[in-house]
Amino acid sequence: MTDSNARTLEGLTYFQRTFGCQMNENDAERVAGLLDMAGCLPVSTLEEADIAIYLTCCVREAADIRLMGQVASMKNIPPAHKGLPRIVAVGGCIGQRDGARLQETLPNVDIVFGTHNIGHLPSLIQQRISSGMAVAETLESSEEFVKGLPERRATSWHAWVPIMTGCNNFCTYCIVPYVRGRETSRPLEDIENELDHLAAEGVQEVTLLGQNVNSYGRDLYGRPRFKEVLDYAGSCGIPRIRFVTSHPKDLSTETIAAMAAHEAIMPQLHLPLQSGSDRILAEMHRVYTVEKYLETVHMLREAIPDISLSTDIIVGFPGETEEDFQGTLKVVREVGYGQAFTFIYSKREGTPAAEIVDTTPAEVIQDRFDRLVELVQESVHRENEKELNKTLPVLVEGVSKRDAHMFSGKSPKNQTVHAPIPAGLTMDDLVGTIQNVRIDVTKTWYLQGTLVE
Repeated sequence: MTDSNARTLEGLTYFQRTFGCQMNENDAERVAGLLDMAGCLPVSTLEEADIAIYLTCCVREAADIRLMGQVASMKNIPPAHKGLPRIVAVGGCIGQRDGARLQETLPNVDIVFGTHNIGHLPSLIQQRISSGMAVAETLESSEEFVKGLPERRATSWHAWVPIMTGCNNFCTYCIVPYVRGRETSRPLEDIENELDHLAAEGVQEVTLLGQNVNSYGRDLYGRPRFKEVLDYAGSCGIPRIRFVTSHPKDLSTETIAAMAAHEAIMPQLHLPLQSGSDRILAEMHRVYTVEKYLETVHMLREAIPDISLSTDIIVGFPGETEEDFQGTLKVVREVGYGQAFTFIYSKREGTPAAEIVDTTPAEVIQDRFDRLVELVQESVHRENEKELNKTLPVLVEGVSKRDAHMFSGKSPKNQTVHAPIPAGLTMDDLVGTIQNVRIDVTKTWYLQGTLVE
């Protein structure tokens, strides 16, 4: 999908700001690879950039508001180089959704591109420079998985490996199928080749990406083949394998067995609940019941007793009653999540749920949200307390934001772990390595311990 006719942009500087999911983070690495190949130079601040790129999410209204504010404020930042106006480009899901309409709202946006034409970005920039005119290009869909784009990874020890994109589920509140398209799987041999390459590079952790990884392969092979992806990833030599996101209705016993069979597959799973009410789940078109969800949780814990579960929960879906909400609280108590992402329902134009009239007062929804957050925090703290006095393998990611004398990393369950940097060692010695840490302190949002040499 790269445009071989795009002329060089040699010497121009660029800065990216990314909002949203892991797909956008992976897209940001591909944009960086494309611009590096075109001769552009990355910089660390907007003020230094000739090209400012925003990769955006539109799942919740807050992302729209944040983008609008930040892009509008770009008008007040002087160009990086005298006589060369800064180019502002917006891509990702908002770019796909709004297209040229975005430039009516934000006249200082020079380029809009979508989720299916990232490879065209260098030529779109060149077109903007040559013509002096704003450019907007989005494609309705991509007939096959976009591959072969260069990447510049954010770190040497972690890699995103997209295995599919798009979604066929059409949950009534969700904009993703409209901006990412239908499910499109990447050929299995391409995934295996990339995993082999990353293993040879010494990458310590890979995250397999897809809007619904459990459906992987259905469009290509007529049946899901995610188990085969996990079996290969778990045995390819990369120490840590993670994946997102799983739809509960598609999590098969074969996939659970593959997770349990490979030590390299981390004992952590993101399993979105969204609501603990069967009535609301039906309104959301989630196609499972609370009973079915809890059966899946039981199967996971039978196969992987120490697994940590995370989830997404929406509060205030149109028509939610206190009884519905109490069902959500009941599931949170029963499951015992190690992490939960909680959201107040955000109406998204173009989705079926946006047409539902809801008269629930905002203060009632906020009260429910606050009660949920309190219960989630209690659950997360209880789960973290289970790690006290254990020695955990921690992938070191960098200096702790809490204390410059400590490093920060992730446990197998994706918990944040802090520990002092031992005398005689530097962050260069530690970052990107897996170190054993004895856990001495457990808090709600992190664990703290001591490196065990």
